[in-house]
Amino acid sequence: MDMKLALRTTKRSVGIGVVSLLSSILVGAAINEAFKQPNETEQVKSERLIETVIEALTSFSVIACLLAELKILNTELGRLALTSAAVGDLSTMFLVHVMSWSRNFTASPLLVIERVVIMFCFITLIIFVFRPLMYWVIKRTPDGGPIAEVYITATMMVALGCAVFTHWTDQSPLIGAFLFGLAVPDGPPLGSALIDKFECFINAFFLSIYVTASTLRANFGNMLSDPSHVKFFTFFFSMTFLAKLIPCCIGSFLNFMPFRDSLAFGLVMSSKGIVQLSHYSTFRDNKVLSETSFTAMVIAILVNATIIPILVRFLYDPDSRKYAAYEQRNIMHLKPDAELRILACVHTSDNVPAMINLLDLTCPTRESPNVVYVLHLIELMARNSPVFIAHHNYESSTATTKSFEKIIPFYQYEGNNWGLVTVNAFTVITPRKLMHEDICTMALDKQTSFIILPFHRKWSIDGSLEEENNLVRNLNCTVLDQAPCSVGILIDRGRRQKPMKPSSPSSCSIGMLFLGGKDDREALMLAKRMARGPRVKLTVTRLIEYQDCSNVVDWDTVLDTEMLKDVKQNNGVLGNGYDIKYVEEVLHSGSQTIKLVRSIANDYDLMIVGR
Repeated sequence: MDMKLALRTTKRSVGIGVVSLLSSILVGAAINEAFKQPNETEQVKSERLIETVIEALTSFSVIACLLAELKILNTELGRLALTSAAVGDLSTMFLVHVMSWSRNFTASPLLVIERVVIMFCFITLIIFVFRPLMYWVIKRTPDGGPIAEVYITATMMVALGCAVFTHWTDQSPLIGAFLFGLAVPDGPPLGSALIDKFECFINAFFLSIYVTASTLRANFGNMLSDPSHVKFFTFFFSMTFLAKLIPCCIGSFLNFMPFRDSLAFGLVMSSKGIVQLSHYSTFRDNKVLSETSFTAMVIAILVNATIIPILVRFLYDPDSRKYAAYEQRNIMHLKPDAELRILACVHTSDNVPAMINLLDLTCPTRESPNVVYVLHLIELMARNSPVFIAHHNYESSTATTKSFEKIIPFYQYEGNNWGLVTVNAFTVITPRKLMHEDICTMALDKQTSFIILPFHRKWSIDGSLEEENNLVRNLNCTVLDQAPCSVGILIDRGRRQKPMKPSSPSSCSIGMLFLGGKDDREALMLAKRMARGPRVKLTVTRLIEYQDCSNVVDWDTVLDTEMLKDVKQNNGVLGNGYDIKYVEEVLHSGSQTIKLVRSIANDYDLMIVGR
C-alpha cells in the first residue's frame, strides 16, 4: 500500500473511508447490545467486539486485488475505492490500538505507556533507519540493473524480525510486517525485485495452503445445527454489510457518481477476503474466538467473496459506455486555424528523439499552434495502486526523477518553438493490460485529435532488428480499436537521432502513399499540414488498381478525388510556393505493388501511410 495514497487524498475519500468504518462499528455495537444476554461471559463480549471491528475493516489489499481482477483498477471508481480503502485501513489500525490501550489502561497504566513508547520507537526506527537504508541500496544499484541478492535477503530478514518483535510485545506479528512493508520503496528496483522473488511462490503455494487449512478448521455442521446462532449471525452480517454499503453509496452518489456506479462502489468497499480470514484465524489460534463464531465468519467471507465480484461486473462496465454519444475527433475535420492537440506516448528514452522529430514536422504556426500532451507509460510493478503524475505539479522524488528525465526534451522542444507549441507532460504507472484505458481516457479528456504511439519493434542504426516487444504491440492494437480520435504508429528506423532545430536549413523529404479510403484521407490531411513547412518536400503517390480505371465511381472515390484536388493543382488551401509532387501509379498485381513500395521506401526521410 502506498502511504502517499492515504496522506494525500481528497476530502471525499477521507469522508467515505472514515464514515464507512464508524457506521459499521456503531451498527455492530447496537446489534450486540440488542442481543446481549444477562449472564453473558467476557469471552462472548470479546468475540462480539472482534467480530464488529473486523467486519468494519476496509482492507486495502483485498480491494486492490478485487479491482485488478475486475480490470477496473485505473477507472474513476477504482481510484476512489483505493484512496478510500487506504484511509479506512489506516483508520482501523489506529482505532484498534486506541481501543486496546484504553481497555488495558485501567488495569495497568504503566504497561500501556510502555507499549505506546515501544511502538513509537519501533515506527521511528522503521522511518529513520530502515527506510533510508533501503534508499541507499537503491542508489547503489546501477540504473536498470538488478538488486544484489544479499540486499533482498537482508530485507526479508528485517521484515521477519519486525514481525517477531511485535509478537514479543504481545501484539499481532502481522502489524510489524505490515508497518515495515509500508516503508519499503515501491516500484523498481527493490520493490519489484521482492515481488518477482517471492510473489509467485507465496501466492501460489503458501496462500493456497493457508486458505485451505483455515477453511477446513470450520465446523459447518455444528454451527448450522443451532438455529439461534444462524439467526444472530445472519442478521449481524447483513446489518453490518448494509451499514458499510449504504454510506459508501450515498457518499459517492452525492459526488455526482451515477447510481449504478455508486452501488458498485459500495459493493467494492464492502468486500471481504484473505485479510479478514487471517485476522479470524489468528484470534482462533489464540482461543479468543469459539469454533461456532469462527465458522460463521468463514461462511460470511466465502459468500461475500463469491457474490460481490459477480454483482460489480453486472453493475459497472466502463468500456460499454465510455465513448457513447461521442463524435470521434480527427485532423480532417479541424478548422484551418484551429490548434492541433496531440497525445504523444513514450515508453523509453529511445522513443523521444523520433517523437520530437515528428512533432516538429507537423508545422505549428501562431495561427494554428500545437498543444502536445506527453504521456510517459510505465508498467505497474511492486505496488497495488496506479499512479498518475502531472509534471507541471512536479515534486522531486525517486519515483518521478527517472520519468522526468524523459520529459525534459519535450520541454526543450517547447522552448525552441515558443508561442508555437505548448507541452503538458504526464506520467502514468499502471498495469500493462489497462494501459490503453489511460491513453484513451486522456485523449478523451484533453479532446486530442491525434494519438502517436511508438512501434513495438526497435532497429539499430545498421538496419538490423534489435528488439521486439509484443506487450507494446498488443497495447497499440487495443488503442487502435478503442481510441476516440485518430491514431498514428511511429516506426523509427533509427536514421535520425537528434531533433531538428527550427533554424536548421536541412530539408525533409516526406512520402505519402495514397490508396484511398477514410484512413488514407486522414493521413493525407496530416501530410498536407506538414507540407506547410518551408523545409518539407512532399510527394503524394496514389496507387490505383488497374481495374479501377473503369468509370465505376462510388462515394469513397468522390471523397478521395476531392481531397487530392488541391494536391494535384498544388494550389487552393495549401497556397502557392509549397514543394508538393503528385504521382499516380497504375498497378496490375500485388507483387508489382510490393516492388514499387520497396523501390521508393529509402527515398524519403518519412513515409506516411493509412491503416
